[in-house]
Amino acid sequence: MGRIVEEGLLMRCPKCGHQEDKVTDSRSANDGAMIRRRRSCIRCGHRFTTYEQIVKAKLRVVKNDGRHEDFSRQKLVNGIERACEKRPVSAEVIDRLVDTIIEDIESEFEREVPTQVIGEKVMLKLEALDEVAFVRFASVYRRFRDVNQFLSAIKDMIGKE
Repeated sequence: MGRIVEEGLLMRCPKCGHQEDKVTDSRSANDGAMIRRRRSCIRCGHRFTTYEQIVKAKLRVVKNDGRHEDFSRQKLVNGIERACEKRPVSAEVIDRLVDTIIEDIESEFEREVPTQVIGEKVMLKLEALDEVAFVRFASVYRRFRDVNQFLSAIKDMIGKE
């Protein structure tokens, strides 16, 4: 009973390679997105940890010109970090913001997400977080060409308050 067998596959001990182990502890990890299991090898007694999580289909981004590319968490982080540069926004806040945006996207889209959706979600979150970061991101995302477009975005933001 103490071992996990799925589709005839067993977990291999990282020390001796034996395929029989017993699970000594299981608990939720990563806010319930993962299960952490402590295991002990039946043959050599080596203790090791495994993590089990749901495997999701790889998300692809549909660009404005119709091209497709793999979704990149790092690219999203980089864009938000640039917008938040020299602003009172910590790396932890940015990570949580990115996690929230990704969760939103994954709950709405299974395989492909338009780039416009990502940009709009980022702007919504940044507007609530830091108005300067919002305007910076919007200026790149919406490709502002002159000061009047900046002023228009700022007026819209002020009008919402």
